[in-house]
Amino acid sequence: MTLARTPVVTLALFVGLALIAPLLGLPDPVRMDAAHRLAPPSWPHPLGLDELGRDELSRVIWGGRASLAVAFVASLIAGLIGTLIGIAGGFLRGFVEQALLRAVDVVLCFPPLLLALLVVTLLGPGARTLILVLSVLFIPGFARVAYASTLAVRSHGFVEAVQALGASRPRIMLRTILPNVLGPVLVQLSLAAASAIVLESGLSFLGLGVVPPTPSWGLAIGAARATMNQAPLLLLWPSLALTATILAMNALCDALRDAFEPQAAVPRTVARHLRDAVFGPKAAAPPADKLLDIRDLTIAIETPRGTVAPVRGVSLSVAAGETLAIVGESGSGKTLTGLSILGLLPEAAYIRAGSISFAGNDLRALDDASWRRLRGHDLAMVFQDPMSSLNPLHRVGAQVAEAIAAHGAPAGEARGRAVALLRQVGIPDAERRAKAFPHELSGGMRQRVMIATAIANHPRLMVADEPTASLDVTIQAQVLDLLASLKRDGDMALIFISHSLPVVAEIADRVVVMYAGEVVEEGPVSSVFAAPAHPYTAALLASAPGEDGAPPRAIGGIVPSPDAVIPGCRFAPRCTHYIERCETEPSVMTEVAPGRYSRCVRWAEL
Repeated sequence: MTLARTPVVTLALFVGLALIAPLLGLPDPVRMDAAHRLAPPSWPHPLGLDELGRDELSRVIWGGRASLAVAFVASLIAGLIGTLIGIAGGFLRGFVEQALLRAVDVVLCFPPLLLALLVVTLLGPGARTLILVLSVLFIPGFARVAYASTLAVRSHGFVEAVQALGASRPRIMLRTILPNVLGPVLVQLSLAAASAIVLESGLSFLGLGVVPPTPSWGLAIGAARATMNQAPLLLLWPSLALTATILAMNALCDALRDAFEPQAAVPRTVARHLRDAVFGPKAAAPPADKLLDIRDLTIAIETPRGTVAPVRGVSLSVAAGETLAIVGESGSGKTLTGLSILGLLPEAAYIRAGSISFAGNDLRALDDASWRRLRGHDLAMVFQDPMSSLNPLHRVGAQVAEAIAAHGAPAGEARGRAVALLRQVGIPDAERRAKAFPHELSGGMRQRVMIATAIANHPRLMVADEPTASLDVTIQAQVLDLLASLKRDGDMALIFISHSLPVVAEIADRVVVMYAGEVVEEGPVSSVFAAPAHPYTAALLASAPGEDGAPPRAIGGIVPSPDAVIPGCRFAPRCTHYIERCETEPSVMTEVAPGRYSRCVRWAEL
């Protein structure tokens, strides 16, 4: 981390002098020599004597000790409390957000200086009172900065990825959210510390701050004002120390802010984090051969124009050791369906109807603790973009280890297993690569890290949301081979979400074709691709490049909006086989052959 030298040296000089003041052999800052009051600078007293004959250099250095202590302690207390309030409100939302942020708004209603004067008047002057009142004054600023930053960070892919691992909320807030909001918080810390020094000096100047004879810069400025005509330099020295310290603090924390930006990839750790409770065993085996069973799933989103349903009546199942592919154009509801399996739907979306059963357990009935036990343990997810799903501030080995430690493994064991997992997914020189940051790895390597994280606790079902979409063809093949080898080594089921039919043909056992939020065809990959029973499936196959070099044929029109009212088949406006029956007859899934289903009313004719 590279920082500007000037602010570092300046601030370190003032803080260092304040800390070692008792060791410098300076004259007693409270000892008076009335006979030589207002004496000019001389060798025994380089800055002269003040109005009571006290050594000015000693009082400036000892005064910095009091002023800096009040400012730093008050700012750190306010920063700690305010940041925790902001992160909790921004991440937990709901009642917690309303209760914490409204309390902060109440404090903001009071003018800072008037509130400080009121509290000091009631409790009496002194350093402890100043620390208390300044902490209360600065908490709202930290809370609002942390809250706004948390709202921006919580929507990032790496936060959803940590949730998918089953990490608890405190762990997510402290190890994932907090490092990513420290940049703005540090800027706020610089402003708070500088403001605290100014407020302390102002209150001390008015006689409501540090109590004499303890020296402080504010007291020194107040005393020098009365004698500025006889000894103007007495006003210069504390003012100069105060100004230089504030400027140095602002410059230093601006440099820290830049260094702590995620793009800089600066390694940081949280000094303390909550220890998770020991998690229970894996879920019991399902009573039937269906590991996952989704029935009539409908997902709704509340919008200003009303409720829309981007996923409607979806039913599908996956057996242990099976690979099910979900295909369709963008906007067909594939990703929302996958996220619903892990309970990770966006905040605006909710399950309006239907059931999701995993290993015989109703996932819709789970509480937060049960979800944390399940995610990252029995259920895992690999997201589309590994760069946004990996935390840019943590080394990749630590992130894989986090998935293991989140489910009760000791830290040492988790680190060792993380390196072994990176080696298992084909990352060369795993020990060294484990210490790398995400930006130091290629796209294929980052996706391997995501897969290692997903399989860290031997899940029974993994949802892979277009894991090869951002990779070139060669790396795609390597990732697909890796997924296939992982399945061969165990009985893990895989839901593979993709829009690439050639990829699906290579990896999947069965395929579910979705269009505009509905399943339009389902069956074994070989039979569906060889003889599609729905025009949309046929159109998707025609839109893929042919093995013989034939150019792909685009599907005319666009996917309808989720709130569009279309009678009958929703693909009818784009279908080249459209007849009047497509709009008049209800669109329902029909078994067209053993294990094969289609939503087309003309499947037999076509």
